[in-house]
Amino acid sequence: MATITLKCAICDSEDVVKNGRQANGKQRYKCRDCGKTFQNEYKNNGSKIETKFLIIKMAMNGSGIRDTARVLEISPNTVLDVLKKLKIFLSMSTRDMQILNPEKK
Repeated sequence: MATITLKCAICDSEDVVKNGRQANGKQRYKCRDCGKTFQNEYKNNGSKIETKFLIIKMAMNGSGIRDTARVLEISPNTVLDVLKKLKIFLSMSTRDMQILNPEKK
């Protein structure tokens, strides 16, 4: 029997356990460290972690939403969703920094 060592797609931890199956029959996994669930392989390109990093990278380099969607072969709505979540994350971290360092503005 072959053993596959999986790493968490988010935190790179090896403490991963099986966590049921998707509706399409794909195995789901859960990381015990960060608590996130993920799949080993995705059917659509928009769900891949690598694609999300490419979306952010292209946005930082000035590519538009439609250009990014065309190059990565995903929906423009997916590009918008990733960028909106990034904006929320960045605004939260900025606010937290202001709370920690009230003297610097």
